[in-house]
Amino acid sequence: MIFTFVERPSDSPFVEKIWRTESERIGDFLSVAASQWEMVVSKYQGKTTITVRGPETKATSMHVNLVGGEFFGIVFKYGAFMPRLPVSDLVDGNLDLPDASSKSFWLNGSAWQYPNYENADMFAKRLVREDLLVCDPIIDSVLRGEPQDLSPRSIQRRFVRATGLSQGSIRKIERARHATILLQQGVSILDTVAQAGYSDQAHLTRVLSHLIGKTPTRIINKTEPEQMSLLFKTAP
Repeated sequence: MIFTFVERPSDSPFVEKIWRTESERIGDFLSVAASQWEMVVSKYQGKTTITVRGPETKATSMHVNLVGGEFFGIVFKYGAFMPRLPVSDLVDGNLDLPDASSKSFWLNGSAWQYPNYENADMFAKRLVREDLLVCDPIIDSVLRGEPQDLSPRSIQRRFVRATGLSQGSIRKIERARHATILLQQGVSILDTVAQAGYSDQAHLTRVLSHLIGKTPTRIINKTEPEQMSLLFKTAP
């Protein structure tokens, strides 16, 4: 394994989960499509970097060229976004925030200490308190299937502003990730087609090849050396 992940829930209503890992060896891995944005803190040989990562709409093959790098990430809930860092500008991309010192970075004209895995909840609360992190409650409501008074066009505009993606793209990515987990758990391809709601095996194969980077058969084949990560989205 290149990475061994640990994750935990968050106390913040704006945060989905918090994860951490360390690069254990050099090698290749697949960063799969992801519908939520995150902030990732990377530390290697005394240098710390904080990166804002947007949603990813396709699988990407990446190479890890260092050993001993430490990483942790804050994955934000649907609807939580930073107006000063539009997530729509970061789809399939990322932004490194500038260093203020060896222990801090610049954000909105102020120096912020780098957060860590333990105090990430307090970091998120400070972002909210200073109005740098806000939430559009309609996003989660729509994803739960609740009826809305707004027009479809208005809802779509708010989705793109808050998530960078359309609601259709979010559902497509999350369904593919769900299907991948089913296959990894030993569910057969045909049962995965039925449980995840695909029309047939060919449909499942096309979608997973694009969003996950592997066919269903390759996902089931756990002897392949290339690691696939449903969490990690930054190439060290």
